[in-house]
Order: sequence, then C-alpha cells, then structure tokens
Amino acid sequence: MKAILLREIKSFFGSIIGYLVIVVFLVLNGLFLWVFDGSYNILQSGYNDLTPFFKLAPWILLLLIPAVTMRSFSDERKQGTIELLLTKPLSIYEIVSGKFLGAFVLIFIAIIPTVLYVIILNPYGNPMNNMDIGSTIGSYIGLLFLIAGYTAIGIFSSTLSDNQIVAFIYAIVLSLIFYMGFDQLGGMLKLPFLERIGMDFHFKSMSRGVLDTRDVLYFISVAFLFVSATVFNLKSMKK
Repeated sequence: MKAILLREIKSFFGSIIGYLVIVVFLVLNGLFLWVFDGSYNILQSGYNDLTPFFKLAPWILLLLIPAVTMRSFSDERKQGTIELLLTKPLSIYEIVSGKFLGAFVLIFIAIIPTVLYVIILNPYGNPMNNMDIGSTIGSYIGLLFLIAGYTAIGIFSSTLSDNQIVAFIYAIVLSLIFYMGFDQLGGMLKLPFLERIGMDFHFKSMSRGVLDTRDVLYFISVAFLFVSATVFNLKSMKK
C-alpha cells in the first residue's frame, strides 16, 4: 500500500496536476471569500468566523476531488495496465487504499493554507480574538471526513469507465446525491430520517464544534462502503 501511495503522490506532484489542484482550490476560495460580492464574502458578512468558507468548500471540492480521482483506475483501464497493476504482490484492498490515500493527501495539502484565514481573522473581532475556535476546529475535522467521503466515491467512480470524463461525471453525480440529494428528498417527502443519510447533515453537525461518534461513524461507513465497492469491481475485472 505504501508503494502505491508514494507512487500516486509522486504522480500528482511530478506533473502539473497536484500544483493545479492546490492553486485552483485556493484561488476559487480566495475570490469568493474576499473579492466577489455575495453571501460567501467574509468581509461583507459582518461576522468574525469562517462559516462562509465551510459553506463554500464542499461545493468546490465536489468538483475538484472528482477531477483528481477520475484517472485513478479509468486511466489504468484505458492504457491496458490494469491487469499488470492487479498482478502486483499486493492485495486489491491495498492497491485501492493506496490510491485513496494518495488523493486524500493531495486535497489535505490544499486545505492546509486556509488555516491562514483563522490567523488573519481572529485578531479583528469585536472584542479581539473572539472567534469560536472550537466550532472552527470541528468544521475542519468535518471537512476532512467529507473529503474522505468524496474521495472514496471518486475512486469507485473511476472503476466504472475507462473514460476519465465519464468517471468524472459519475463521481460528481454520486457525490451530489450523497451530499445534498438525500437532504432534498427528505424535505420533499417530509421524511426526516432521509436527511440523516446525507453528508450535509453530518457535516453541519460536526461544524457546531461537538464531535458526535454517530457523525464520525457515518463518514467512515460511507468511505468504507465505496472503497469496498471499488475492491469488488476490481475483483470482477481480475476474473
């Protein structure tokens, strides 16, 4: 697994992909949070917190993570190297986990510079240093779990087609369903339990600063579900 993880990271940063992902994420967030007028603009919100960032980031990541993961296995299938990959002295689970962690690490690196937002904003509250740090930390932890969920969905989607664009679209649709689809469906049908199946419900819960084991288990379950589905798909190809 370590070999696959290092290979993925080297692949990302050995080309323009890794740097482009980080730059695009930071530039888009920077423009919406500090430059463009609108509900995401922190300076116009009148509040000394990062709520706009944590509302915006899931939508940017919903597009960005599929762009990172779309090549994971679809590219291997297109180039005909998937059989060679599956014959390596590694279990399929280790191969999938390595690719999953490689994509997760890249997005995690993209998130790190946003901690500067906390450093910049915290001293300018009224009174000074009045930012709700507990809520901010909870939101960051929730964002990392959300990234894990998106990444697992993206890795799974990359096994569904040898066309990267098709895999990209599959990942966006599935991520959107799990992020907002169940929430919207629950509201339309007036079935509150459906909302609890969606990522948005659990992400908002963690953003309050209280880490509930139910929210943590939910994200772990989603990631495990799609990683397992990826392993199943690859085993079917191996046969």
